[in-house]
Amino acid sequence: MPRDTIPRRAADVTGPSVASAAVRWTNSPRLLQRLALASVVVNVLIVVTGGAVRLTKSGLGCPTWPRCVGDSLVPRARLGINGVIEFSNRTLTFVVGLTLLATAVVAWRRRTQVGLAVLALLGIPAQAVLGGIVFLTDLNPWLVALHFLLSAAILGVTFLLWWRVGERQGSPVAAPVRWLTLGLGAAALLVLVAGTVVTGAGPHAGDVKNGAVKRIDLPIAGLAQLHADLVMVLIGLTIGVLATAFAIRSDGLRRAAVVLLAVELAQGAIGYTQYFLHVPPLLVAFHMLGACLVWLAALWVVLSVRPIRTAG
Repeated sequence: MPRDTIPRRAADVTGPSVASAAVRWTNSPRLLQRLALASVVVNVLIVVTGGAVRLTKSGLGCPTWPRCVGDSLVPRARLGINGVIEFSNRTLTFVVGLTLLATAVVAWRRRTQVGLAVLALLGIPAQAVLGGIVFLTDLNPWLVALHFLLSAAILGVTFLLWWRVGERQGSPVAAPVRWLTLGLGAAALLVLVAGTVVTGAGPHAGDVKNGAVKRIDLPIAGLAQLHADLVMVLIGLTIGVLATAFAIRSDGLRRAAVVLLAVELAQGAIGYTQYFLHVPPLLVAFHMLGACLVWLAALWVVLSVRPIRTAG
């Protein structure tokens, strides 16, 4: 046998095996589950970094959009730390987009939950366009609030995607229990919206331009009270769900409700502390992280149950 045929045959064997391994890897259910979880994590991260932009008054740290300054995509030294913070948040958008794109590709390869994966991916260009409008309107507080709520919507889609690709099943429950969990989810959404408006009316504008601070022109005391009242409703519903979980002996619903209640109490402690300390930026950042965790925990409660299917 000629010598030169040996390496050629080895290549013939190795090449296809590497290619087939790559194909199997992109079709792996475990990879899709990890990417779905990564999609949730990066969307929480971009909410927190977006909060850092606001709290450090870096909302206009890059004076142009979509470029940072002039014809440059990256910040110049004269922009200082504010330019770096704003640019870093913009850059993270690409990380989120790539993560969601990879998730959508693997979902398509596996022919499962493609719709949810694509919906989450489409949220990124929508966020980019909305972010540009926010910039061009000098951080209009209502649009900034909408920017955050769109992130919450994308976060909800990615969490639902993670739940479904993991083939998790909620406990079958009677209609009143199901309606109770849906009411809890609606209350969590109202808390999120009210908290966003409170932040928009508060002292952290995100940027100070020409000495003027753009805020939502509504009484902050009344908004804060409304937000606190909605939180109390949410906590009451959570306790009701927890009691119901014990009554119907649903371990999955009980675990979800316990986690939600713990996150709510921690979030409430942060909220009251920041209010009495006149909303220091660091506590506001923790409160934004807590808002994401409350939202995710509330979605967990909603997904922990499903209606009982009746025959016929």
